[in-house]
Amino acid sequence: MAEKIKILYLDDEMDNLTGFKATLRLDYQVYTAVNVPTALEHLVKHPDIRVIFCDQRMPGKTGVEFFEELRGTHPLPMRILLTGYTDIDSVIDSINRGNIFRFVKKPWIEAELVSAIEEANKFYQANSMLAIKNDELQRAYSELDKFAYSVSHDIRGPLSGILGAINVARDMHDIAEMREMLFLMEKSLKKLDTYILSMHDYYSLQRGELHIGEVDFQKMVEEFKDIYRTAASTAQINFKVNINQREPFRSDTVPLKLVLNNLLSNAFKYQNKNTDAKVVELNIEVNKGAAVITVSDTGIGILGNHLGEIFNLFYRASSQEAGSGFGLYNVKSALLKLNGQIEVNSVLNKGTTFKVIIPSK
Repeated sequence: MAEKIKILYLDDEMDNLTGFKATLRLDYQVYTAVNVPTALEHLVKHPDIRVIFCDQRMPGKTGVEFFEELRGTHPLPMRILLTGYTDIDSVIDSINRGNIFRFVKKPWIEAELVSAIEEANKFYQANSMLAIKNDELQRAYSELDKFAYSVSHDIRGPLSGILGAINVARDMHDIAEMREMLFLMEKSLKKLDTYILSMHDYYSLQRGELHIGEVDFQKMVEEFKDIYRTAASTAQINFKVNINQREPFRSDTVPLKLVLNNLLSNAFKYQNKNTDAKVVELNIEVNKGAAVITVSDTGIGILGNHLGEIFNLFYRASSQEAGSGFGLYNVKSALLKLNGQIEVNSVLNKGTTFKVIIPSK
């Protein structure tokens, strides 16, 4: 059954409150208040109250004054004024100051109350959806601004580096110098390629739908062993892998691989170059309907004041290595699709551990 619409009624006459609740209690969740403080307590305890009725004539504060205050603190609930007289000045005042949705005359008729509630609920739902869409639009504009800056910095930067190297190489005759220019161009192209792949992952996550299937972590991790074997050997990093899959696990392999790849990539990339015993460790345990994945490294670590920002789009906590600021944002986006969670613990110059928990589908 659908959850009942929650209604609040404020009136200084107890008989009115009792009759109102008795009339509507079977079809709606009704809260009553004999004074403003009690009404505010209900609104704090039940932020999903959708409709508020209030008597206009109350001692100390009119219904219009009460609704005027609510516009700033509780803007979403629809406001309906109950009044026993037809004063045009009061009506105008109510609309201008209290943003009243509707009036109901006292004594009320049940059919009129129900009609007012149903109409108010439709407007509440429409306004709530509009607020959600406005938030989404604001986030989209914010990401667009960041993306415009990123395009200028992360795409034009490498291209400018390549063009500069080409211009310098035109006047070179020494093979060693030419090789150095080629090396610089290669670095710029790799940076650009990384950015494009990260952007592709970003839009794939935003647009794609989940495709659930059986996941064999042993087989999946073998792919990553092949990918990172050269990096581990070149940088003298001990790559440790422990997998304990006790039961079948179902999920979408595409976002799952993205999470693993981005966390491992960062673990290899941000190693502490002053440490001889460099380690990247991947642990996966599947048990009781969930996969717990931890990726640990002996890297440079992350400052505490950066930990709350590292999952934001285009945010980079370190400039030690080239990066686009997509990686951990894509990890967060992938985990949202998989209904997963992530924790991070880091000590500066000691290393970082990411712990991911993903439920089986």
